[in-house]
Amino acid sequence: MSLWIGLLIASVAVYSWKILGLLVPTRVLDHPKVAQLVSLITVALMSALVGIQTFVSNRQVVLDSRVPAVLVALGLTVLRMPFILVVAAAAGVAAILRFVLGWN
Repeated sequence: MSLWIGLLIASVAVYSWKILGLLVPTRVLDHPKVAQLVSLITVALMSALVGIQTFVSNRQVVLDSRVPAVLVALGLTVLRMPFILVVAAAAGVAAILRFVLGWN
């Protein structure tokens, strides 16, 4: 199977889930437990994405410049700093560690 066929199949699958989501009755979506579950799933998926992007490279667990950068971002987020400052500081930490220490 070529890459384009796989991409088209994935696109149709994702779009079909979006259409199915529009068909869910409003009374189901307005239920408090459903709203709470949806908010928790969003946080869990985002946490998993950050964890995978931080600690995994080439299917191996690695500790490199991304770990301190994420820790700096976490600390600044806890201090309620502006998002652009959080991103810039984390990128700066990663860049400095890569340049000075030669970390990947």
